[in-house]
Amino acid sequence: MRKVMAVLALAGLAAASPARAQEIYKFSKEIAVGGEGGWDYLSIDAPAHRLYVAHATKVVVIDTQAGKVVGEIPDTPGVHGFAIAADLGRGFSSNGRENKVSIVDLKTLKLIQKVDTGENPDAILYEPSKKEVWTFNGRGKSSTVIDAQTGKVVATIPLEGKPETGQADSKAGKIYVNMEDLNTIKVLDIATKKVTATWPIAPGEAATGMAFDVTTHRLFIGCDNKLMLMIDSTTGKVVYSVPAGEGVDANAFDPATKYAFASAGESGTVTVAHEDSASLLKVVQTLKTKQGARTMALDPLTHMIYLATTDYEPRPAGSKERPKAVAGTFRILVYQMTK
Repeated sequence: MRKVMAVLALAGLAAASPARAQEIYKFSKEIAVGGEGGWDYLSIDAPAHRLYVAHATKVVVIDTQAGKVVGEIPDTPGVHGFAIAADLGRGFSSNGRENKVSIVDLKTLKLIQKVDTGENPDAILYEPSKKEVWTFNGRGKSSTVIDAQTGKVVATIPLEGKPETGQADSKAGKIYVNMEDLNTIKVLDIATKKVTATWPIAPGEAATGMAFDVTTHRLFIGCDNKLMLMIDSTTGKVVYSVPAGEGVDANAFDPATKYAFASAGESGTVTVAHEDSASLLKVVQTLKTKQGARTMALDPLTHMIYLATTDYEPRPAGSKERPKAVAGTFRILVYQMTK
């Protein structure tokens, strides 16, 4: 497998050669947010034209048509992500520092209730077939499953390691989640709330982001060793590998265009790759963004991509300290298709 994947990786490198470089995406605009503190996942409700940005102790709500902040959800300490249940009119934030999920009304943005989870809930998703919310608890090494209508905890699933981003395949009855410290993907059964498989992701390491093409049954995962993998969600086999930027943290997939994205904060790039077939992924653009722009959301209706970042103070030569953010410069970068 390692020899085969080395060949596939080289094929991916060839696909990214300058001779084939295109401008598929270009910069459109910035949306000022301001404030201080860290940020994490971006979530989009495309029909409602709403972008939700996890920012320090609140979730910022942006109108994507107007291009401005229109509200916020407060009291979400250490928020990581926001799951949207549009059919229920509810949203769910994973509050990492208080080990809780906030359930809010999407129209009023008012708190309905808070629900206890495992330690440090990070990524969060809504699974519509069972109307459940799944959190992936980093320090808790578990997943908490919540009834989205009643707010009751349905199950706590031990995962043995640190879970990162997950994706739901409602038709197959499965949840897939990256295990960052184990270099694996765990497969969870939606009905039984049990782990049914563990798949190695070699040559990938320390996967964070994950996206899913439900039609071809392909997972796209971003790895810390600067790779984006295409994995068969029915077998767990790594089908293809292409290079990505440094510090990959998020992935997205556009079912209409068949573009897969990997956003990398250290290199300040987004790798744009086209799923030519279920066995071939080709890099078509390395989009230059900004340093720190590591998390991303895709609007499947407009095909816009949104990334969060801030400006940083200059770092002294030779310093290994993390650069400090410039207060008030937090913003969303918007990129649009050129054709």
